[in-house]
Parts: sequence; C-alpha cells; structure tokens
Amino acid sequence: MTYPPSVRTAPEQGRSGPPVPAAAPVPPGRGALSVAADRVRAAATTEPGRLQIIGAVLALLVVAFGAVTALEISDRASAADDVVSRSQPLSADAAAIYRSLADADTSAASGFLAGAQEPAGVHDRYEKDIREASRLLVKAAANTDASTRSAQEITTLNEELPRYTGLIERARANNRQGLPLGGAYLRYANQRMSTVLLPAAERLYAAETDRLGEDNDAARAWPFLSLGLGVVALAVLVWAQRRNYRRTNRVFNHGMLLATATSAVLLLWLAVGHTVARAELRSADVNGQRSLDVLNHARIDSLKARANENLTLVARGAVLTSDGKHDKYETDYTTDMKALGEELGRAGKLADDDPGRAPVKKAAEAVAEWQGRHRTARTADDGGDYDGARAQIIGAKDSTGESFERVDAALKQALAHEQVAFTRSAKDGRGALGGLPAGAVGLAVLGAVAAIVGVNRRLSEYR
Repeated sequence: MTYPPSVRTAPEQGRSGPPVPAAAPVPPGRGALSVAADRVRAAATTEPGRLQIIGAVLALLVVAFGAVTALEISDRASAADDVVSRSQPLSADAAAIYRSLADADTSAASGFLAGAQEPAGVHDRYEKDIREASRLLVKAAANTDASTRSAQEITTLNEELPRYTGLIERARANNRQGLPLGGAYLRYANQRMSTVLLPAAERLYAAETDRLGEDNDAARAWPFLSLGLGVVALAVLVWAQRRNYRRTNRVFNHGMLLATATSAVLLLWLAVGHTVARAELRSADVNGQRSLDVLNHARIDSLKARANENLTLVARGAVLTSDGKHDKYETDYTTDMKALGEELGRAGKLADDDPGRAPVKKAAEAVAEWQGRHRTARTADDGGDYDGARAQIIGAKDSTGESFERVDAALKQALAHEQVAFTRSAKDGRGALGGLPAGAVGLAVLGAVAAIVGVNRRLSEYR
C-alpha cells in the first residue's frame, strides 16, 4: 500500500512568534444605545466628560422649558382669542336671534290688535326683526360646523321661519277683511313661535354659551407642565453654578449666569402673564357674561310677556290652560312677568358699578308700572269695556305698551354696558398672553446657548 508523502508546510514569510488569536466576538444584545451608554459612563469618570454632560443637560432643560411654554401658552392664547372673536360674538348673536324672533311675534300681535289698518311703525318693526333674525342665522351658519348641535338648531330655525311669516301674512290678510279667521292664524303662528322657533333659538343660545364657557376654561387652565419644567431648569442651573463655585472657587460663570437669568425671566413672565390673563378672563365671565346671560333672559321674558298680553285681548278667552279653568295667555303673561322680576333682581346683584345698576333699576320701576297698568286693563276687559282695555294695552299714552318700551330700552342699555365690560376684560386677558410664546422660544434659545458657552469656558481650561 502506498502512502502519500508527509509534507511539512513551511511558515509564511514575515511571520514570527506565536499565532495571533482571533478577535473576541461582540456579545449579543449590545447595540448602538448600549455602546453610547458605555461611552457616557467612560466620559463621566473625568471632569471634562462630566462638564460636557452637564452642559448638554442644561441646554436640553432650557430648550424644553421654552418649547413647552410656547406650546401651552399658544393653546391658551388661541382659546382666549376664541373667547373674544368667536365664542362670545356667536353667543351674543344667538341671543339676538331669540330677541328678534320674540320681538317680531310681539309686534305682529300688537299690529293685529290695532285693527284692520296696522300702524306703519309696528309693521316696520316686525319686518326689521325678521330681517335681523334671517341675517344672524346666515352669519351663524357660516361660522358653525355642520356636525354640531348648533347647526341642527340653525337648520330648524331656517326651515320654520318662512312658515311662521306665512301664517302672519294670512292673519293680516284676514284681519284687513274683518274676518275672524285672522285671529286663528295669529294664534297658530304664535303657537309655532312658542313651541318650535323660540325653543330652537334658546337651545342655540345655550349651545353657544356652553362653547364660550369651554373656551374660557381652556384659556384659564394653568400651564402646570411649563411651570414645573421652569422650576426644574432653574434648580439644575443653580446646582451647576454651585458645583462650579465649589470646584473652582469662582463666584460667577457668565454663561450659566445668563442662562439662569433668561430662565428666571421666562418663568416670571409665564407666571405673572398667565395669572393676569386668568384674572381678566374671570372678570369677563363674572362681571360681564353672567350679567349678559341674565339680562338676555330678562329681555326675552319681557318680550314674551308683551306678546301674551296682546294675545289675551286678541283671543278674548278662546284659548284656555290645559285644565280648562284659566285664560292661557293671561297665565303665561303672569309667569313671564314673575320670571322677569326674578331676573332683574339677579341682574342688580351682578352689576358691579353704578352705570350697570342704574338701567336695571329703571327696568324694575317700569315693570312695576307695567303691572299696575295691566291690572287696570284687565279690570276694563272683564267689565266688558274692550275698547278701554285695548287703549290701556296699545294706547299712545299711559299704556302698558309705553311701560314695556321703557323696560326694553333700559334692558338694552344695561346689555350694552355689560357687553363693553366683557369685551374690555376679555381683550385684556388675551393681551396678557400676547408675545409670550415667541418670547419663550427666544429666551430658551438664548439660555441654552449661554449655558453651552459657560460650560465650554470651563472645558477650555483643560486643553
């Protein structure tokens, strides 16, 4: 048997000494983050490395403080702007829609009660109210999301308003001809107004007022995250400067001192600015919007009371309450006047100055006069003196209509005063947040750069 020769391989040229072992394999599970962590731990064992870490942390904290402040205050400034330019105007428009519809119904009843020849002034007032309600509905629809509850109420009002005006025109046509059917059309129109249109307008007003409250709450919410980050950033900056002092015996590091100053200014600006904004927005709500809400309801109740008072004479006992014992319109008039008196009492308590209290007092005095004249009219009507009762209701002098006009004028004056107070306070609240988001970004960038420069100044001593 033949065996292959035993061949000894010669060593490679240029290689001497023992063989070099292969590189140890990288333990599984160690990625980029793990390697970076090892490098940070290695750097932390030396003072220059620790300084670099401190500088990065300081810059990150200051930038985070500024960024979060800018974001949170931007949200609150946007909500405050909505209060001034969107929510409150829409709430006021919704109240105006309600008032216009109620006043149109009152004017229609007054015109009908005057006889076949409706006074031109009464007719013009009715037409003006309908045009104003239509205009405000178009405006509200343009500023309302189609999926909201407000949009549904606006749709209802747009559909029902032409039907109501059609009924009124039929009532007028029959009244001019002296046909009793005109009174039936007027009562049916009033029923549609009372059961469909006014409830929809009231729900629209409630929805817009709720949205105003939500925007006000959002604007006044405390920016806790920003404030917390500001306190943490200042604490770390103070700690870093104390550490620097203990290691170098130098009182000031100009870069870190500037970073501390910018952070302190931003934190103070944030705290003071938002506190002022909260106070002004609260004042707008308490001293403005709450009074507006009560006064709007008072004016609406006065309009409803006036319409029911007129319809009491138009119907002449033809429409009774559900139990069949009392005149429906007279009962509703009594209910509305009671609510009006209660709301005027609340409005007087909410008014915080003499210009706000004076018109409310005038309205209360006119209400008392109105009720006295109404009792006189009812006495005349119950005694069979229809013409005398009508003169007491729609006469040019010493009538309930004259008293109603005094009530309406006083409430209009009070509403105008409270609207000015609300707008002034709300704008002041919005202004207190103005410039803060941009200022937060600028101060944060300046503070971060200053902190890095201050740390680099210390690092240069090791080179």
